Amino acid sequence: MSIDHRQRRAGTADEIGRGPLSRAAAVVYRMLVLEAQLVLATLPTIGTVLLLDRDPSNLPLFVLALLPLAPALVAGVAAVRAATRSNDLVPGRYFFRAYRRDIGATLAWAAPVSLVLALLTFNLIHLDAVDSGAAVRPLLLCLAALVIVWSGHMLVLTAGFRFRTRDAARVALTQIVPRWGYSLGVLSLVLVAAFIVLVASEVVLMLFLWAFVGLLTLMARPVFHHVTKRFTDDA
Repeated sequence: MSIDHRQRRAGTADEIGRGPLSRAAAVVYRMLVLEAQLVLATLPTIGTVLLLDRDPSNLPLFVLALLPLAPALVAGVAAVRAATRSNDLVPGRYFFRAYRRDIGATLAWAAPVSLVLALLTFNLIHLDAVDSGAAVRPLLLCLAALVIVWSGHMLVLTAGFRFRTRDAARVALTQIVPRWGYSLGVLSLVLVAAFIVLVASEVVLMLFLWAFVGLLTLMARPVFHHVTKRFTDDA
């Protein structure tokens, strides 16, 4: 290793420092930058949601308005993973790089998912007007949960791998049961998000996007490891 290369590595490490206080401050700084980027990327969602009245009839529109959240979450997970492997204090570049790289691949599966969930939501809120609608409700709820969990796995695959969409879709489907811990974690985060919206507001939820991204990345570690080991040559 050359002297210049050693000096560059030392300089990068010195950006954060070796003490626990310096590292804690770096984590806080990274999360603040991440939150600002997530809010910026989801401004269309925030603006649309704020215009919608809190009426059950608007729930399908609310679901459709969440579409910009998908590429933001993918970029956020990719950025957190990249930042944990680096000692620099320029976390913003990881998010923008991942967002530009993955937005097309994300929307390829997220747009159909939004339409399916909006349709399921529409049917759920109008079941009372249909005979025997109550009997169908559990089936629709299970289908919606399955779509959400599958989307959570697609989020991980899009953020961490370069699979074709149809290949990623098959891999995500096969991971739902074996990686049940992550699947339950995705459902739990969705329930927590719904609770925050009900007791507080959508704005409060948006202020905690960084925490949701961090938890998703943490929960997804076994998924990243398993997919890397089984489907790639990087293991």
